[in-house]
Amino acid sequence: MCPFMGRHDSSPRMPCVTQILIAESPEAPMRRLPEVRAVPGKGLEGDRYFEGRGTFSPQPQRPDFELTFIEGEKVDAFARESGLAFTALHARRNLVTEGVDLNALVGKEFSVGEVRIRGVRLCEPCSYLAKTSFPETLKGLVHKGGLRAQILTGGVIRAGDWVSVE
Repeated sequence: MCPFMGRHDSSPRMPCVTQILIAESPEAPMRRLPEVRAVPGKGLEGDRYFEGRGTFSPQPQRPDFELTFIEGEKVDAFARESGLAFTALHARRNLVTEGVDLNALVGKEFSVGEVRIRGVRLCEPCSYLAKTSFPETLKGLVHKGGLRAQILTGGVIRAGDWVSVE
């Protein structure tokens, strides 16, 4: 279990998932879950993109719309630097991590608990995120907005799971 869950200081972090967030529709608020089933070719059960109802859901579904990550450290830094009450819920990403350089995972395979994942591309801030949270996200989260990823093997992801990069 991740020993840093809920901590927001500058001490070194072991790479882990601290929050799991999904929304049933584009308009629905993100909600925290203790665990979620990851399904290759679909995404996270219960999430808007799993059902093809996300704001940007492509038809047919593409691998880079299955799963999104954001670094908790980047969320905290943006909130601190901007003075805004920005949280991971505002970022609308699925998995919040600590101790992981997500930008370095583009094009790489890694594991979250029992689930195998491939980083596809950066998840840059967009006008929809700016509209639903704060306009400042467009500039403040450039190259800090997270990672879009493909689920390679299914399984359950739990808050506290380790992120293992090989």
